[in-house]
Amino acid sequence: MADAKYSMEMDPKKSARAYGRALRISTKHAMEICHAISGKNLQKSKTMLHNVASLQTSLNGKFYINATNEMISLLESAEANAKAKGLDVNKMIVKANATKGFAFTRPRSRRKLAGQTGRMTNVQIMLRLA
Repeated sequence: MADAKYSMEMDPKKSARAYGRALRISTKHAMEICHAISGKNLQKSKTMLHNVASLQTSLNGKFYINATNEMISLLESAEANAKAKGLDVNKMIVKANATKGFAFTRPRSRRKLAGQTGRMTNVQIMLRLA
């Protein structure tokens, strides 16, 4: 597997990152969540996403359950990477980005000529010291 190409570059000594490739979530939902958590503190972002996943609060009047759960796991992965580097996770700021991944077609029965198209999403999460 090739190295992930990040759309944003930061100082590796002051930042940590996580990359979710080929996630089975909606790109539109992932972009909404990335827009909501970008620029916020790591702990505030995690709290907000946990509240959305437990249906306590909503983002723009909607609950993005599947995308929120994937984002929580990516945030926890980035947090673990920051701890492994020895960075202070209480002072980390989140920068998130979601892009369209590849599409594939699942075959269906002989009567239907076209199969169902599935789409993937790539998500980048970077944490930097404030």
